[in-house]
Amino acid sequence: MESMKVSDYMSTDFVNFRPEELVVEAVRELIKHEVIGGPVVAANKQLVGWISEQDCLSSALQVVYYNQRVAQVEDVMKTEVLTVREDDDLLSLAQQMLQQKPKVYPVLNDDKQVIGVISRRLILRAVDKQLMATYKSAPRQQPHEAHLA
Repeated sequence: MESMKVSDYMSTDFVNFRPEELVVEAVRELIKHEVIGGPVVAANKQLVGWISEQDCLSSALQVVYYNQRVAQVEDVMKTEVLTVREDDDLLSLAQQMLQQKPKVYPVLNDDKQVIGVISRRLILRAVDKQLMATYKSAPRQQPHEAHLA
């Protein structure tokens, strides 16, 4: 099996947010792009946090129910974020995802800048591609022979 790197399967077309952005703006972006969250980056593109639908929902409910001030992304984002490197092994990450909760990880380059995101769905797509290639190249067995092999 060929080596599968995160950089080969990550999405470079991702939504990111600024710490000073209003949560209501972040909500609109999450809905518009149909994503569950995204990296929060400083002006130099370095990761400073992650904001999710759950973070936004909590803040939005505070505004709706209690008419409290509109929060900024930095007020509700998570600052401890699990990340991966662009040259990390994809299958190792898949194993890690079985143990860790995040469904999406920001991908960092050597300068710790966010250059993409990798999700469970993107990993499944890569694994499916590998399975199909393996299936197509495997010798065909008759159904009754498969259990004898």
